[in-house]
Amino acid sequence: MSMDPAVTAANAPGAALRIPVHLGVIMDGNGRWAKARGKLRTEGHIEGVKALRNVVELCINYGIANLTVFSFSSENWTRPKDEIAFIFNLLRRFVASDLQRLIRNNVKVRIIGSRTGLEASLIRLIDDVEAKTAANTGLTLIVAFNYGAKAEITDATRQIARAVAAGTLSPDDITEATIERELYTAGLPDPDLIIRTSGEQRISNFLLWQAAYAEFVFVDENWPDFDEASFVRVLQTYTRRDRRFGGVEARKP
Repeated sequence: MSMDPAVTAANAPGAALRIPVHLGVIMDGNGRWAKARGKLRTEGHIEGVKALRNVVELCINYGIANLTVFSFSSENWTRPKDEIAFIFNLLRRFVASDLQRLIRNNVKVRIIGSRTGLEASLIRLIDDVEAKTAANTGLTLIVAFNYGAKAEITDATRQIARAVAAGTLSPDDITEATIERELYTAGLPDPDLIIRTSGEQRISNFLLWQAAYAEFVFVDENWPDFDEASFVRVLQTYTRRDRRFGGVEARKP
């Protein structure tokens, strides 16, 4: 990955395109990619990590400020245990091989999702990567890991209920902003654009609250095949969208 932190939106390859401030990606199709080639599902996950590296680089080069990727859903625990173990080990290897590269390229990493049920070593790894990149000011890479949007909203509701029970918050004072402050994504802008690969057209419990006014683009490529040509085509589609946010006149995100 040859990322250049000096690249800005003004001189990025896609300067003529509308560039989302926050891009969300549902990285789907690793298993289908592998099956179509007679390979093991685990080989698809390896190629999926390569595609992630490429998209991180593209976001930097095209001037996208925030990238959220759906890496492991809270529903993915139903997969075979050996596949889950492989995915977790792949995460460890990704951090070991890419952390210094991310730091050099000014990428801040934030990992959202539940820590409940994760191995202590994995939690330490998550804490370590967040701490070592916390001061970076370039692309914010948000990794949704052991994440489910319904669980996120439930956790936020539980925190607000505790505040009401403690007498520090009145029910009449609860607003959308109150809820947003308790979400895993607190402090981040809502996604402008969400991509899903592999031809599926579902949101699959990803950023349900935050995606209220996001544009969705569904592409046929499986995630390992998602390259710069695919990326540019998605941005071209997004550029043509008329974003009204519930109003009549289109306005910029």
